[in-house]
Amino acid sequence: MPSTKGALLVAVPLLDDPNFHRTVVYMLQHTDGGALGLIINRPTEEDRVPGLDLWMDELAPPQVVFDGGPVQANTLIAIASMATTTFDNLDPDMAAEGFAPLDHGLGTVDLSQLHSDLAESLQHLRVFRGYSGWGPGQLEDEIGEGSWLPLACDPSDLFTSNPMGLWRNVLRRSGGREALLADAPHDLTWN
Repeated sequence: MPSTKGALLVAVPLLDDPNFHRTVVYMLQHTDGGALGLIINRPTEEDRVPGLDLWMDELAPPQVVFDGGPVQANTLIAIASMATTTFDNLDPDMAAEGFAPLDHGLGTVDLSQLHSDLAESLQHLRVFRGYSGWGPGQLEDEIGEGSWLPLACDPSDLFTSNPMGLWRNVLRRSGGREALLADAPHDLTWN
């Protein structure tokens, strides 16, 4: 199976794990050793993190921390998009100084860095508490069982102002059979 890095994993309606019911996961890493991603459609009500006040003011709406997944809830991971011109001309030392590029102008931000060093280059920023992880072969098995649909990511998916509608929107834009899943009721017994 090809790597899902940079793609979205969309939970099918039958996935009964409450940690992932109707989630959209942006995949940060997927190798033979396992996979790591962030749930991008679960905003929390947490609008302040002690010591990160300046970063919190930079967040894309809704300006809250998102629930990135059930693994290590004390871990914060920040994803940002940089201005295209900034990203194309990115100083190679910038990765060492707080921004590690992923793809499509996206990257992770080291929140321990000085805010002013990166803030002027940011277009969008989102902070996630925890992440989603899979051991070797686990994600491949779950995709093979039909629990997840790997779909193309539009970088704007990570910063949508309507994260609660993202699951349906991603399925609808995918077309075909997947688009039909967007209209599945929350409780499948209603069908």
